[in-house]
This record gives sequence, C-alpha cells and structure tokens, in this order.
Amino acid sequence: MLFDTHAHYDAEQFDGDRDEVLSALPLSGVGLVVNPGCDLDSSQAAAELAARYGHVYAAVGYHPENCGPYAPGDLERLRALAGRPKVVAIGEIGLDYHWEDNPPRELQQEVFRAQMALAEELGLPVIVHDRDAHRDSMETVRAFPGVRGVFHCFSGSAEMARELVRLGWMISFTGVLTYKNGRRAAEAAAAVPLDRIMLETDSPYMSPVPCRGTRNDSRHLGYICRRLAEIKGVSEEECARVTAENGRRFFRIP
Repeated sequence: MLFDTHAHYDAEQFDGDRDEVLSALPLSGVGLVVNPGCDLDSSQAAAELAARYGHVYAAVGYHPENCGPYAPGDLERLRALAGRPKVVAIGEIGLDYHWEDNPPRELQQEVFRAQMALAEELGLPVIVHDRDAHRDSMETVRAFPGVRGVFHCFSGSAEMARELVRLGWMISFTGVLTYKNGRRAAEAAAAVPLDRIMLETDSPYMSPVPCRGTRNDSRHLGYICRRLAEIKGVSEEECARVTAENGRRFFRIP
C-alpha cells in the first residue's frame, strides 16, 4: 500500500472528475491520502472530503501564498476545523519568498508563527511549505521546540534535512526526485534514514517522470516510490511499506 501524504483534491483541476479519481485510488494501490488546506475555504473543503471518503484525511491551514486575507480571528475558524474528525495536522503553512507578488514576508512570518502556536496548543503536527525561505523557516521551527512536523516537497540541502531529522522532524519528497534537475532532492533523500521520509504527489502539481506536464494524481505515486527505492537501495515493496508506516505514525492514523 502507498500513502500519498500531500495531495490537493479540493483544487479546481479535479472539479470534473474528483469522485472518479478518489474512488479509484484504493484499487490502484494508494490506500491513504492527506489533503491539506491552503486557506479557510480549501481547509473546509479538505475536511469535507475527509468525511466523504474513508481513505482520505485532511489538514487545515493558511498557505503562505494565500495568507493575504488573514485576520487573527481566523485562528478560531482553523481551531474549529482542526476539531473535525479525520483532520490530522495543521497545514499547509510556512514561507514562500519565491514570487514577488506573494504577501509581504512579515505577514507570512506572522501567520506561520500563529499557526505553529495553534498546532502546539492542539498537539497536532504541521505540514510546512518552504520555498526560498530556508533560513527563516528553520528559525521558526527552532522557536517552537514542542511542535513536530514535515517539510513537504523538500527543496533544502542534505545538511538542512539532517538538521530537521535531528530536531525530530520528517522530510517528504515529490516527483522532483524523478527529474533530471532533481539532484539536490536526491542528495537530501540519500542523507536521511528511510524511517524519516514520507512520499507525496502534491497533486495536481509536480507530476513525476514519465507523466511530467500532465495533471498529477495519487496514482502516480509509484514512480516516486520507485525512485526513492533506487536511492535508498531497497526494494520498491519495502520502500512503500516503510514510507506508509511513517505516514501513519506521523499523522497518528490507526
């Protein structure tokens, strides 16, 4: 069984066939999916999808690219959503300094810290988005030693990955592992133990080779698992088993 620990099935790219895709996953070898929210509306949608499908779980939070409308009172709505059945994390949260038109860095940092504090209060793990913001992301992680989480779609160095593992965090990899220019991700995957790694598609984005350029979905996770197995020198079956167990343990899914 494969566990896709990060896929956005509430995204509009699935409006035409969402039920068809999600219903097909268990028969395709994908037994579990976590759908993170990116703002209040998508967090609500993620929680509703989790309620509708037995193999789908949700996370709730403000993505750094979507945090422009954030107001402190929004934490109460996130707290309420986090109490829903099958909501297993706060996310997708973090920092994204890549795009000039993203919300101001100061606001991103404020929203990130507020959601880390909420996760600490609720005893939930976090799913962190970190793009071109490694130093500030790590500073925030260190400021909340009581919070554990995963850096999804990991884009940092092998040294950063080792430091996160030392702090008790997890690392998650996408289809970037399969790209010719994915050397940095491969080096990070080689640097940390398999029992600290999770797999994800980040659907509908980041399709792996040989599906690159098409809409991604969890049925492509096997390509990522195969590549990670090659990097770690284990069988594909062992890689699927261990990474799925890692995801269950991290999200506390029985």
